[in-house]
Order: sequence, then structure tokens, then C-alpha cells
Amino acid sequence: MAERWTPDSWRKKPILQVPEYPDLQALADTEKQLATFPPLVFAGEARNLKKALGRVAQGEAFLLQGGDCAESFAEHGANNIRDFFRAFLQMAIVLTYAGASPVVKVGRVAGQFAKPRSSGIEKKDGIELPSYRGDIINDIAFTEEARRPDPRRQVEAYRQSAATLNLLRAFAKGGYASVENVHQWMLQSVSDSPQSKAYSDLADRVSGALDFMRACGLTFAVDSALGTTDFYTSHEALLLGYEQAFTRVDSTTGDWYATSGHMIWIGDRTRQHDHAHIEWARGIKNPLGLKCGPSLKADDLLRLVDTLNPDNEPGRLTLIGRFGADKVGDHLPALVRALKREGRIVLWSCDPMHGNTITSASGYKTRPFDLILKEVRAFFDVHAAEGTYAGGVHLEMTGQNVTECTGGARAISDSDLNDRYHTVCDPRLNAEQAIDMAFLLADLLKKERGAKPIRQVSGL
Repeated sequence: MAERWTPDSWRKKPILQVPEYPDLQALADTEKQLATFPPLVFAGEARNLKKALGRVAQGEAFLLQGGDCAESFAEHGANNIRDFFRAFLQMAIVLTYAGASPVVKVGRVAGQFAKPRSSGIEKKDGIELPSYRGDIINDIAFTEEARRPDPRRQVEAYRQSAATLNLLRAFAKGGYASVENVHQWMLQSVSDSPQSKAYSDLADRVSGALDFMRACGLTFAVDSALGTTDFYTSHEALLLGYEQAFTRVDSTTGDWYATSGHMIWIGDRTRQHDHAHIEWARGIKNPLGLKCGPSLKADDLLRLVDTLNPDNEPGRLTLIGRFGADKVGDHLPALVRALKREGRIVLWSCDPMHGNTITSASGYKTRPFDLILKEVRAFFDVHAAEGTYAGGVHLEMTGQNVTECTGGARAISDSDLNDRYHTVCDPRLNAEQAIDMAFLLADLLKKERGAKPIRQVSGL
């Protein structure tokens, strides 16, 4: 029988990937202050997302999850948020219309500030300092003061998350996301790209379909299914003191929810079944994600699934594979078979980013676009062979015109990386590469589900 869960029961467990704060009293005071702040999201929203993800798990929709590797205090601004949202909408309309699949939209946004590190120490020119762990913990500048963990940064992260959520909700529900604006979502950086014609042609077909619907007497009010969209937030639950401060009781059900984001995931480095991160996650009712890397064995996955989703609830648990393009076939099939054999209901998603990170000849950390696509194709092939659903993708992407991943329609080369390499952590797909990805996914979805009737058709 599992031990009794409380919002702080994780503190009695071993824990990895946590910073060493020099002032523990300041940390306690900050967490106490955060616990008085209003929630960022609400339990009812998390329940709605869980229902939508339940449809994805049954093959009736597709999960599009993406956003920054790590959100930055310095890059926070209305234009960046708007451009990210526009790129996301473009991807979603491609998947919905060309892929003939409803899309559940979940951003890595409004809370994705903390990052696990492979090493706690970074060394430059013979100097060793604590690694950068995300703006919620310390600063990227390579100085002793900047790298010192500061709990007050958690307050800044909360305020930035609240401001970001406010703007995203306005975009999603205020008319900007109306399908009538399909042409207006085109980003300037994409307008002259090799994919611009493909997107414009698709947008023309969507507009023609809308004209036909208007002629039939249908309208697209701002509060209609085609006039708004549902957009949810997600982040990795790494800094558990911060997460505990926003773990609140839902007044309508009496259940505990994380109110820092709609969906929370546990990373591949912190998924030990008897450690703190799994202990905290098992007690909240939000939809959860679990990153699955090459070291994860089938028996361990079954134990984690039973811990995190003991009631076998559709939409509760999304398994996010991050194997690498050349390792998917060696690791994913055994995991899929084990869960299928035991009747576990999960949503399978593909993170093709983290397993395909390399260091370029010029010294930049990058991700070749062809390897990213190769992992996505392999992910679909495995599920087709096993008779299960390839349910979604999990991407690190931005609406900015960056040069961080090589390849894509413009064939970004190693020598191009220096032009606009802005990430504070890992390389991201730019908007053009993200839309490239959407068209590929649309083709894969049509191949996988072309003969299957789509029952849930509302919402883009």
C-alpha cells in the first residue's frame, strides 16, 4: 500500500537536480510568499485538458506540444509571445486541415523556466562555476554572482508566467485565433520561405471552405468553436518547492491540483520511482507527462505508470519518448508492447529534439533537422507496426527567426548558426522549420488515420 500523500511528502524522499541555495531562510520565506499568490491556472481547465488528451489516447485527435527550451526573463515581451502563438496556430491549422485531425494545443510556456543539467558544474578557461539551471534559479552570465541560486527569481518567474498567460488567453479567446484569420497568422520570417506557398495554398482552401459555410448561413462568432481555440500550458516540474507553493485544493472536488500549469511533466533525469519528483506528481490530479529515454526498461515503466495513473484514466498520462533517431527502433517497441499487453491506457508522444543534440564543427550545440524528422517517422512506424496510436509530438520551438537547428527548407548550415543563435539553453526549431514539421506530420497522420473516421471535429 502506498504511503499517504501530502503536498510536502516529497521532502522525505531522495531528490536530484535541485540547486544548492546558500540562504535557506530566504528560500523558505519565498516559498511561503508564493503560497499566498493567486493560482496561474484552475482545476477545471486541467480537467478539460485531461478529457481532450483522453480523446488523443483513443486516436481521435493529435497532441501538439511545444515552446521554448527554457523561457527567459530577458526575452519576455508581447511580440515574442504573439509570434510563438502565430507559429503554433499555423502548425495546428496544417495538422487539422491537411492532416484531417483535431489538434490539442499545449505550449511549453508560462512556467518553463527550470532546466535539468547533465553536470552541476560548468568550466570555462579553467574557472568552475555552478551550471546555469534556468532563469527561475540563476543567471546565464558566467560569473560567481550570476550563477548563485537566488530564490527571489521564483517570484519573477511567477509574475512573467501570469503576464504571459494573460496575453495567451486574450489571443485564444478574443478573436485572434479565429480560423477567419488563417492568412494573418503568416509570420514575416516565413512569408518568403519555401514553405510559404504550401501554407498559402492551404490557407486559401480553408478560406474557400469558410466562404461555403457562410453561404450556408453559418457564422463565426468570437465565442464559437471556429472563432476561438483552447490553448493550454505545460512545463517540467523540476523545482518542487515552487510547485508545492502552487499545489492547491480544488474547492469543487476536494482534490489537489498543481495550479502552476495545466499539464506537468517529469523529466528523464528525475523519474526514479522512489524519489521526490514522482512522489509529488502522483498526488496531483492534473494530466501528467513522463519523459522516457533509452535507459528506461519496460518493468520500470510499468511501475511508474501504475504509480502515476493507478486508475488507468484516459488522458492522465502522456509518455514522451526521447530516444534519438537511431535508437527508437531499439527501445520504443518493447515499451509499447508491455503497456499494450497489460492494458494500460496512455498517450504516446514523441520528443525528437533531446536525443538528437550534437556539437557542430563550429562548436555550437545544434540539432540536425533531418535527424529530428527521422525520429518522428520512426515513432510513427513503430506505432503502426504495434497497432497503437502515435499520439503527439513534443517540440522545442520558437516563433523567432533563429538559426539554431541545421537543415530545413532553407538548409541552415553549420556556418549559419552564428547568425541568430539566441537560445539560453538548447537549440530550437524556428518558425519555418516548425511549419516544415507540421506538413510532415500531416502526411504521417493521413497515412496512419486516413481510413479511420474522425468523430471529434470541432476546434483547431
